Amino acid sequence: MRWLERLFGRDVAADGDVAATMAQATAAVERGDHAAALALWGPLAHAGIGRAQNNIGACFAEGLGVERDPALALRWLSLSAESGDPVGQRNLAALHFKGEGVAQSDAEAMRLYRLAAEQDDAPAQDMLSWMLLEGGEVSDRAEALRWAQTAAEAGIATSMTRLGMMHHDALGVERDANAAARWWQRGMAAGDPDSEAMLGAATLLGQGVPANAERALALLLSAEGKGSSLAAPFIKAARAAVSPAEIAP
Repeated sequence: MRWLERLFGRDVAADGDVAATMAQATAAVERGDHAAALALWGPLAHAGIGRAQNNIGACFAEGLGVERDPALALRWLSLSAESGDPVGQRNLAALHFKGEGVAQSDAEAMRLYRLAAEQDDAPAQDMLSWMLLEGGEVSDRAEALRWAQTAAEAGIATSMTRLGMMHHDALGVERDANAAARWWQRGMAAGDPDSEAMLGAATLLGQGVPANAERALALLLSAEGKGSSLAAPFIKAARAAVSPAEIAP
């Protein structure tokens, strides 16, 4: 899912003029004209359209077409969340999680992420899964697994990576190296460099996939080049396992 699509969400089903105006605003965003989009969303937001309220709040949160203003972001995202818009709930959750324009609160962030997740918002499902898993409570692992599976089936690559980790480390599920490798393969195909790094480590160690030091090194270097910090601890061992003749100049 593209970054802007996560921020604004897909257009909600609406009738007549509302749908047409939202489509015009989406076209303006796609050509980078956020000021024009804001002018289109404004009347809809004041009329109580939750997705338009979210989109204005997101612009104030990120400084798109306006000066960044956490207080105004909080105001508009709160209105959107109160209207029941799942993207508004998720973006408001992010403000509470980061403490931007409001006191930091993991509990309030989790409450809002759960509201959005229950409305099938896949990025919220992914974040809720992460928070449940990172919270450290063993009792939360089953729910973390469930939301990660739901988000992964919706195409969220980071949830695919997390599922690989959960199967590898036996978190809420029995340890299964084969399942871990399959999830990392899916995550890598979906574009998450952390999945590529972990698949490289699994390939180096022969866990869930055949051991192949040369392929492992290629995966790890590729993942590191894409920004994954998970690759570095395995690169030295992969280099040592590859014969000099196998290392490309």
